[in-house]
Amino acid sequence: MDIRESLSRLLSQACDAASKKYQLQALPEAAFEVPKDRKLADLSTNVAMQICKGKAGLKPLDVAGFIADTIKAGLDNHGIGSFISDIEVKAPGFVNIHYSESYLQGVIDDIIKEKGLFGRSDIGRGKKVLIEFVSANPTGPLSVAHGRQAAVGDVLANTLEFAGYKVQREYYLNDEGNQIGILGRSIYARYCELLGEEYPFPEDGYRGAYIYDIAKAMVEEHKGSLSDFDDKLLKQFCDFGISYILKTIRDDLSDFGVRFDNYFSQYNLGRSGKIEKAVDRLKQKGFIYEKDGAVWFASTRFGDYKDRVLRKSDGSYTYMAPDIAYHEDKFDRGFDWLIDMWGPDHHGYISRIKAASSAMGRDPKALSLMIIQLATLSRAGKPVRMSTRGGEFITLREVIDEVGKDVARFFFLMRRRDSHLDFDLELAKQQSMENPVYYIQYAHARICGILEYKDKIASGMGKRHDTGLLKTQEEKDILRILREFPQIVEWSAQNLEPHRLIQYLMELACAFHSFYAKHRVVSDDTQLMSARLGLVQALKDVFSRALALLGVSCPEKM
Repeated sequence: MDIRESLSRLLSQACDAASKKYQLQALPEAAFEVPKDRKLADLSTNVAMQICKGKAGLKPLDVAGFIADTIKAGLDNHGIGSFISDIEVKAPGFVNIHYSESYLQGVIDDIIKEKGLFGRSDIGRGKKVLIEFVSANPTGPLSVAHGRQAAVGDVLANTLEFAGYKVQREYYLNDEGNQIGILGRSIYARYCELLGEEYPFPEDGYRGAYIYDIAKAMVEEHKGSLSDFDDKLLKQFCDFGISYILKTIRDDLSDFGVRFDNYFSQYNLGRSGKIEKAVDRLKQKGFIYEKDGAVWFASTRFGDYKDRVLRKSDGSYTYMAPDIAYHEDKFDRGFDWLIDMWGPDHHGYISRIKAASSAMGRDPKALSLMIIQLATLSRAGKPVRMSTRGGEFITLREVIDEVGKDVARFFFLMRRRDSHLDFDLELAKQQSMENPVYYIQYAHARICGILEYKDKIASGMGKRHDTGLLKTQEEKDILRILREFPQIVEWSAQNLEPHRLIQYLMELACAFHSFYAKHRVVSDDTQLMSARLGLVQALKDVFSRALALLGVSCPEKM
């Protein structure tokens, strides 16, 4: 039974009753939250204080008392009376919920019964979701910033799937345009250099060492037979470079534990007629006009701060036109919810893409545009410079090779996606409790070490764990945190915040290490030992499931 959902409904009903009693015109959004200090309560709300803000004569404690009494009266009707031990009011106006011991202790049987699937839900109800992420231009290796997008996108996809959504992962391949031409010319310049010939290197060309690698491959394949540089030969160098770099990108993502269901080509989109079809559709709806020989989209009619050019006076399309066609193609493929993950340099695109989606008649809620802030590397307290064209950068591959896949994925997820991330390479390599990845994986390894004894001593314990024996503060803390796992999964999925899984695991690991330091699991008290082994088994299942969602391994020995 979803106790949080039932309590949320009761809180909403109690606030409605308070509105009538105190003749209130408007109510704030009411919600229970887990307090930072778990000793205060399992759930708490300050809605009474919000209600009384700016209203003379209303006392928060009085309103909180009314809300608490109303919730208490409805517990049995919602079938959760036995799950709540107390509902109390605390100054200056908090309503605090305390779970019963039997409800907390029952989580062990729930977890063991689910056999590794505890926390799974059906809130997605099979809704089809397309997540487009990374989508780095095929002009160079993946950077650290791309690595962060890859980790966030992949974990979010895992979490949405676990929450009942049908998810596909897509990489938008920007395989045409000016930057591809620059790539081809950069490769050709290095190709000529390797052959002892002269060709001016593009002023804005890509100077990374990988360009030499591609040029060497071209020399080996064509034995230096390519000359007379023209548009046809340029395309040959562009196509070869795209293919070479895309293979590198695929290999890096695979080793990073990230897979894609589809790589969508912008080049193919441009030749499918879908761009013209999208522009024509906007025209039919009356949202297109011409000015100064260009074709404009009246995006200001949908909240954008200025109208956008779709086709320039020379007849070529701007980036906006294929972007509109691409999103229409996604919807036409039958997806109910589109999630795009972009770097901070794309922040200005949000208003225009949302405007275009609305103009096309799409539900605004069906499109989520997420900005993933940059990740920068530091080593020994000094930042590591990164520049794709300048050639001074650390690639995702180098990070994986230096700290490992598990640590890289974990560190990329440690902050909110809209917060800047500083990736400390030295901390990431430490094999100590200061390293959060080590701290969590060591908890799992310790648990596996305890459970090695289980089969050896199981004969004298009986089959059922008497969870009522778990009464220490450390045991209660673990039980409370275990109970929250389904809500963490749902919250992470619905709010697109996979970093919450990291926070959850840190808290769970801290609770376990504290328990481990103060209590013995294996002892002469067979009943207590059985109960604690049940607790440890439940911990292992949740650690394993949460780490699997993160794409991080679960070592049994460290």
